[in-house]
Amino acid sequence: MSRLRPAKPGSIHSATLWSVLATALLSALVLGDGIGLNLLVVAVPASLAAYFAARAAGRRLRPWTAVWGAGGLALLVVPALRDAGWPSFLAVVSAVALGSLALHGSRSWPGVFLGSVGLFTSVAPSLGWGARGVRERMAGSRGGWGVAFRSTAVAAVLLIVFGALFASADAAFADVLGNLIPDVSVGEGPWRIFLAALGLAGALAAAYTAAAPVRWDGVTVRPGRARGRLEWALPLIVLNLLFAVFLAIQLTVLLGGYDKVMAETDLSYSEYARQGFWQLLWATLLTLLVIALALRWAPRGGARDRTLVRGVLGTLCLLTLVVVASALRRMDLYVDAYGLTRLRISVAAVELWLGVVLVLIMAAGVFGRRLLPRAVAASAAVGVLAFGLVSPDGLIAEQNVQRYRSDHSIDVEYLRGLSADAVPALDTLPEPLRTCALEEIQRTLRSSDEPWYATSWGEKRARDILGDWDPGFREIGCRGLGSGDNGSERGGEVDDPYDPYDPY
Repeated sequence: MSRLRPAKPGSIHSATLWSVLATALLSALVLGDGIGLNLLVVAVPASLAAYFAARAAGRRLRPWTAVWGAGGLALLVVPALRDAGWPSFLAVVSAVALGSLALHGSRSWPGVFLGSVGLFTSVAPSLGWGARGVRERMAGSRGGWGVAFRSTAVAAVLLIVFGALFASADAAFADVLGNLIPDVSVGEGPWRIFLAALGLAGALAAAYTAAAPVRWDGVTVRPGRARGRLEWALPLIVLNLLFAVFLAIQLTVLLGGYDKVMAETDLSYSEYARQGFWQLLWATLLTLLVIALALRWAPRGGARDRTLVRGVLGTLCLLTLVVVASALRRMDLYVDAYGLTRLRISVAAVELWLGVVLVLIMAAGVFGRRLLPRAVAASAAVGVLAFGLVSPDGLIAEQNVQRYRSDHSIDVEYLRGLSADAVPALDTLPEPLRTCALEEIQRTLRSSDEPWYATSWGEKRARDILGDWDPGFREIGCRGLGSGDNGSERGGEVDDPYDPYDPY
């Protein structure tokens, strides 16, 4: 770390300090009620702290830094739009990784990987850096900072006193004030203090990294020993032949569909589609590992060796793309028979992203590998953002409702566990399916009193649709309702109407 990190930054800038303090204050006030638009509210002063620190250190804004920074802020839009926690969690984690990349400016494979988590290495030194800056200003400002703190405290007291008086004098003003100002109770004091400390440490770490980033690109991986052409190419050519034979058989499935599957195999429809997808997903992942190892030990003798490497690995990438298409086709057949779930849409999205990575690898073989690490990281961020914006829970509900209208069964017990993003589709079900699917979501909405900045647009839309509807107590049992009532999975007899493989 002493070799990779440059000299310690100079004294912390006043603008950076004020931005850090604003981040800590906003974290304490708005993050304790949930996540939504408040993440963006807190991220803005933290980003300003990093910007002021970088400018004071003489760093310039580079194109990729702007891309990573804008992408990280864009990912924080997902919690503000979607009520579902799982895509929001992915978006927040990805936003932190992109923010860390923006601060470090890495470009190599080790640099992109370590730079995405390198922000955490700056937490400890940044605390001392910030404390020294405060002490220097308190000692050398001739009371200027003391005056600022006293003035801020007096202004806060005046706002609280007169705001309370005006709120008690006018109900409309009290309602507006209650919607704008966070409701902080004494019992939440420790929790709010922890959030303030978290925001302070995060903003300070971002500013410290912006001023003195770790040069993760200095971590190098030595290339492997170059192999001879025959020794290197023979195993890969055999693997390409195996892929080609497998895919020639798969073309009948891709083009023939369900009836062709049943005619060619002794497996049931669900067994064929389910088992095949997971095996092909693993085959795609292992192929990427094979490509990485092949590049490490590839012959490097001259133009003929480069042509051999590009031809063999390009063919392998192209054949693997067809494997990706086959896996997605199997998942499509499976979803058509048994409906969409969180696990199925997640692994299909991962398989689709792996296909994008293969295309980027092929492009790197033609145009050069310099941008490949950053392109792969950018594609992952775009995938997470798109996954959150399309509303997975909404798609799941919509697809299952559409299947029900096409005389297929529907698993109400599963759908009732979705988030408020699923309400627009579930609200179109006939009774009593609608009540069974929406009662848990509505009870959660009615018991929630989150402020506007911690409420997602998906939750607000669900409230607008359901209104004041009270599901109350019902004597109708929902368990098993809709499972197999309205037609079998394929319109005929099946041995496995319920899929136990998917726990989600």
